[in-house]
Amino acid sequence: MRDYSLIVIGAGPGGYTAALRAAKLGLKTAVVENREVGGTCLNRGCIPTKALLHTAEVAQAARDGAAIGVEAGAVRVNPSAAWRRKDAVVEQLRGGIEALFRQKKVELLRGTGTILGPGVVAVGDATYTADHILIATGSIPARPPIPGLELAVTSDELLAGGQPLPASLVIIGGGVIGVELASLYSALGCQVTVLEAMDRLLPNLDREIGQNLAMIFKKRGIAVAAGAMVTSAARREDGQLAVSYTWKGQPEQAIGDAVLCAIGRRPNTAGLFGEGVSLEMERGRILTDETGQTSMPGVYAAGDVTAQIQLAHVAAAQGTACADRLAGRAPLTDLRTIPSCVYTDPEIASVGLTADEAKAAGRAVKVGKYVMFSNGRTVIASGQRGFIKVVADRESGAVLGAQLMCQRATDLVSQFTAAVVNGLTTEQLLHVMRPHPTFDEGIGEALEDLLEKLTG
Repeated sequence: MRDYSLIVIGAGPGGYTAALRAAKLGLKTAVVENREVGGTCLNRGCIPTKALLHTAEVAQAARDGAAIGVEAGAVRVNPSAAWRRKDAVVEQLRGGIEALFRQKKVELLRGTGTILGPGVVAVGDATYTADHILIATGSIPARPPIPGLELAVTSDELLAGGQPLPASLVIIGGGVIGVELASLYSALGCQVTVLEAMDRLLPNLDREIGQNLAMIFKKRGIAVAAGAMVTSAARREDGQLAVSYTWKGQPEQAIGDAVLCAIGRRPNTAGLFGEGVSLEMERGRILTDETGQTSMPGVYAAGDVTAQIQLAHVAAAQGTACADRLAGRAPLTDLRTIPSCVYTDPEIASVGLTADEAKAAGRAVKVGKYVMFSNGRTVIASGQRGFIKVVADRESGAVLGAQLMCQRATDLVSQFTAAVVNGLTTEQLLHVMRPHPTFDEGIGEALEDLLEKLTG
């Protein structure tokens, strides 16, 4: 008789959602975690960042209040109070997960889970058996072998707080982590420089998004060097850090009180395998088939440790789908259509294909676009210049993707995710009456523009 039906190693978004779903479906389940429940997302990533960004957003709104009739006087952010509030948010959500574990009778095993073989996991001095094992150990910050980069902090360390707010910050990496933290620290009063090796910020998203964000950053005093190849970092005699890089063929330096290395994350497999145990891997990531099954019978993996797409909602969807399959149910969520969100100001969201990606795949498409400058709700909220773009198949009118850069983009994108998953057409989306005044009206305007191009 085995101890459990399922042992989940890792209590991040992929792990705890899988465990709760498995328990709900009648599987006796345990979760192994050697740090706090909630994983990187809750404790060192998504939630802390957004909590601090909310503080910055409120502060900026207060500073801008005079223009709309609100006089707040001198506004400053108390970093210690902001970080305490961030910690309180994290602790509340972490406590909620642990309460759900108790409610659903998911056993939480504290320690590092080590796989000794199919169905066998060691946690400290104890050994447990299970019909199935799910690896959901997430990822850790990556640090390239650049001389002096050990002087830089990672996003984990920066968000932990406990240090004085730097007057100046150099961020290496203009991806999602880099631009969100650039937005945050700029709003907190820091002088920020972003160095990105590719030709634009957010290089994995639509080109116009990265270009527009660079212009907004420039207006806010954030320096951006795209196409910058970092070569070294060193501490100067005055205590500041100097990051050397090549830009447009010339040697340059960026100086800051602190340097953030935000070039991405790598799978976390430390302590995961016992002696003589291995799984098929590629560049550190665990390989799985379409069901999440690894090369070892009965062992599955989900989330960042598979390194396909490192997003909390992807990990959660994969973990839930694995639990469904183990309980004999077909997963409901389409794992192929993945929305991406960036919590800058304005927000950024994307799903499906961009026009360039569609054309590269040989798809004939049309693109509808609406600039949110004329949207009533955006004008009321004094929003930044933004836009909504929709990509559709030229013949069928089926929506293939959308790119949004506007207020509440991260909430609006789910309409397009539903459209892509269900094969909805431009006309079908226009059957929906959109309330006024809302940011959502911008979607209708973009769809109207698209329909005109499809039928014109």
